[in-house]
Amino acid sequence: MHILHVTDTSLNQQITEGDIMPRGDKSSYTDKQKRKARHIEEGYEKRGVSTDEAERRAWATVNSESHGGKKSGSGRGKPENHEASRRGGRKGGSSESHEERSRAAKKGWETRRHDS
Repeated sequence: MHILHVTDTSLNQQITEGDIMPRGDKSSYTDKQKRKARHIEEGYEKRGVSTDEAERRAWATVNSESHGGKKSGSGRGKPENHEASRRGGRKGGSSESHEERSRAAKKGWETRRHDS
């Protein structure tokens, strides 16, 4: 095992490689978080996103909602924020085209003009 040149100043200890959780290690996530990430990943893949990118986005979504990997337990951590899931795959802005918005605005103006 290699010893890294990292020192924990509060305890004045050297940290070994085994002490650092490797990137991609999902052991600290709950089963529910893992299921959620799999489900989100499948949704991205159905829309044509590559497997690697879908996995990256899925875990980013889980992390943004649950604030990273955490085991279940009463009173642990912050409450979850599901705003990312509510938005789903939609992009920002209106889903209507410019022509549709313009037509709706003209129709509304005509209606208001006749009513007054």
